[in-house]
Amino acid sequence: MTEVPATTIVIDDDPAIREALGSLLRSVGFDVKLLASVDDFLKSGRPNGPTCLVLDVRLPGQSGLEFQRELSRRNIQLPIVFITGHGDIPMSVQAMKGGAIEFLTKPFREQDLLDAVHVGLARDRVWLENEKALATVRARFDSLTPREREVMAMVVIGRLNKQIAADLGVSEITVKVHRSQVMQKMRAKSLPELALMADKLKLEPGKPQGS
Repeated sequence: MTEVPATTIVIDDDPAIREALGSLLRSVGFDVKLLASVDDFLKSGRPNGPTCLVLDVRLPGQSGLEFQRELSRRNIQLPIVFITGHGDIPMSVQAMKGGAIEFLTKPFREQDLLDAVHVGLARDRVWLENEKALATVRARFDSLTPREREVMAMVVIGRLNKQIAADLGVSEITVKVHRSQVMQKMRAKSLPELALMADKLKLEPGKPQGS
């Protein structure tokens, strides 16, 4: 399958700066989207592939820092490189604590911006890959019956078949059948691999999530 291209989104209300940043980023091969405000971004939405946001701190309407906090509240993952002509230490500390890749004060070195964008895109690429892997595991887990989920929750904490049988009030043979089905549906080749999947799903010990 063709990999979805990475995109760098520049949000700056100054047309000249916006175009200059766009030219710089394109000159080294980045796909770039230029926007004048956070509202423009919200209307267009986030691209499907790896994304890094180059965000001016001071913008009309919602500021860059306010937008960062909103993304955090919505639990939306998006690497941000802040740029500003009016930065101070408290502002930069706030941005970095919020997870920003970098906080650059204009005028900044072009290479500093390019390096920060590279880091942001690499970080988002890893995050998207992890999310895709988690979605695959979640889909497999969703295919389990409620009883198979119960068995899986007990198996991954080391309960023996006879112990699970006693807990559930079924025969040991029935537990073995369910356990085999769990391994097959989850496509787990070993108990440690199944336990790792349970950890990714945040499956609480002995509690069948989603049943």
